[in-house]
Amino acid sequence: MGSFGGALYFFTKVLTDYMLKKKMIEKGFVNEDTQAIFKSHQSPDGRYGSLKWGLLTLAGGIALILMDYLEVRSDSPLPYGLLAVALSVGFLVYYFIVKNEQKK
Repeated sequence: MGSFGGALYFFTKVLTDYMLKKKMIEKGFVNEDTQAIFKSHQSPDGRYGSLKWGLLTLAGGIALILMDYLEVRSDSPLPYGLLAVALSVGFLVYYFIVKNEQKK
């Protein structure tokens, strides 16, 4: 239910932002000030979005591969913990890469 609500929110936000930008361009309201407003509302991960999702997918995939080789009971919480730790490591790697790039 929460995932559906989140997806619906983001879809609606992207669609309304697109419609607003399109109408402003048609009416001729686009200048440097307007472009600065659009740039300030862009997502914070901007050009690193693909890197973030790639690292998360890689970390999650490695965790799933490790779970296949580990022999655990079916009622064990180990697979959930391993997946959570792997995804956290993926986020940390992403954070340090972006932080390092912003210092340059």
